[in-house]
Amino acid sequence: MKIGIVTLPFNANYGGILQNYALQITLKKLGHEVFTVSRYSNPMPLSMKILTAGKRILKRLAGKKVIVRTWPNKKELQYIWQNTNRFISENITLTETIDSENDFKKLEKYRFEAWIVGSDQVWRPKYAPKLENHFLGFTAGDKDVKRIAYAASFGVDNWEFSPEQTKKCRALARKFNAVSVRENSGVNLCRNYLEIDAQQVLDPTLLVSANEYKQLVEKASVPDFKGKLVTYVLDKSPEKKELLNRIANELKLATVSVMPRRFFREVGKKGINECVAPPVTDWIKSFMDAEFVVTDSFHGTAFSIIFNKPFVVVGNPKRGMARFHSLLETFGLEDRLLNENNNNIGDIIKKPVDYEKVNSILVTKQNEAISFLGNALQN
Repeated sequence: MKIGIVTLPFNANYGGILQNYALQITLKKLGHEVFTVSRYSNPMPLSMKILTAGKRILKRLAGKKVIVRTWPNKKELQYIWQNTNRFISENITLTETIDSENDFKKLEKYRFEAWIVGSDQVWRPKYAPKLENHFLGFTAGDKDVKRIAYAASFGVDNWEFSPEQTKKCRALARKFNAVSVRENSGVNLCRNYLEIDAQQVLDPTLLVSANEYKQLVEKASVPDFKGKLVTYVLDKSPEKKELLNRIANELKLATVSVMPRRFFREVGKKGINECVAPPVTDWIKSFMDAEFVVTDSFHGTAFSIIFNKPFVVVGNPKRGMARFHSLLETFGLEDRLLNENNNNIGDIIKKPVDYEKVNSILVTKQNEAISFLGNALQN
């Protein structure tokens, strides 16, 4: 079967890239031909650019030294994303790129027999400029196509849709052949607001084995990391930095972080070489080599589990806590979740993870997910 996948636009988000890679790999193993919709990613809307530039111009007029343009242009983005773009081009099958949310109709020429929405926070309005595209509204005229949601995430456990979005998306959701969500809270949101039944399934990254990820790394000949305390922290704060220092001192491990050295908003065009995102396979290798992981990322948590690493998760409310609670509850790992001010950190990091139990649950959940996809595509 020829399948099209709708997910969030790609950028230098390692989890976003790898969840799509994993979903494609899984579907190809089931014997399908799979494409992901390639979309132009605009990290900062025009309104935000104008507002940000205006504030900085005022600061400069007041005599302060600031960078006026804190966002990269399209050419600069391609330079910053050169490594992640290379992984995508080599490992993910894409459609032609559509430049606008109104261009989804151009994909009719691919004649997909099924569409899958997912995974990641595809059903969170703040990440979807035109939310109905993530409910396959552009396929409304095709009566024969299968419509499936795989591990679609709302990101949070409260309802963020406007009344108008709720009405439109409820009507579109009812046309789906099968719906699955990533978080257990998503099951309730689907029932209460979209008036449909949904099944909770694993994020796609957890459907691919550790050995398969290792093969990607070996193919890229990534050298070993010297630091053994992997810190994958997306939203740094003074409290998180202090927490990382406490853990490093407690464990007596050198730290490693596979992230750009600086961000464009900090250094501007002159410092662009420091802003290049490391390769995806370097990011995977850091988890392979880790003796311990500290992260505030959903997919940082997922890859800690995949590689059976001891880890702690620092709560990240800004990006949605429902994702963390659901993932950790699935594997009985709720005690790995910290806040920034935990005082009993020593006891938590020294407590071992029962990976025999975790891996047993993982196999069961993988079978459920494969069964969901198989049934959805056959029925």
